Amino acid sequence: MPAIRFTDGNPLPVANIFCIGRNFAAHAAELNNPLEPEPLVFIKPTSAILQEGQAIVLPAWSTDIHHECELVLAIGKGGNDISADAALDHVAGYGLGLDLTARDLQTQAKQKGLPWALSKGFPGSACLSQFLPASKLVAPSASQFSLKVNGVQRQQGDCQLMLHTLPHIIAYLSSRFGLQSGDLVFTGTPAGVAALHSGDVLELSLNEGQLVARFSVA
Repeated sequence: MPAIRFTDGNPLPVANIFCIGRNFAAHAAELNNPLEPEPLVFIKPTSAILQEGQAIVLPAWSTDIHHECELVLAIGKGGNDISADAALDHVAGYGLGLDLTARDLQTQAKQKGLPWALSKGFPGSACLSQFLPASKLVAPSASQFSLKVNGVQRQQGDCQLMLHTLPHIIAYLSSRFGLQSGDLVFTGTPAGVAALHSGDVLELSLNEGQLVARFSVA
């Protein structure tokens, strides 16, 4: 069973990986997607996890793998029907992730009205940094994160611009799926997604360097 790593050295086995789509209006607009009144949820398998220090390998069956930088929540205490007021008390840590997407396959699947799990769930499509213990992040709902590719800033996210807030996402997932210790939640990507290429170097940063992660593309 894969496990995430905290900056204080403690591991946490991963249970489920939930992802929230279209949580930033500008990103939805850049892909011509409508906004949804409720969180748009999809799931990745744990086999998609790629830890910092491992190279991103682009699958041969896609020619358009996009990066999507996101804040990731690690659930420490599960539950059902968690209230939004108590939601952040269930978070054990905060990390950064890349929700890699085979955009060509996703587009084709959408056009045919088919599921697009393959475009989101291939090995290495859930890149993860180490995680800060929740106590180290004073105001998670006001956090900012960014992605640079080859030294050039591509994405800049501000949690205050999320359409569905962190507490609301946790409350929603707990009411629809139930949450358990070890669940991860990718909370959505801002605008600026683009294709990756062999040799690219990606740097993710939370709150101007409070947490930094680097990945390279083989």
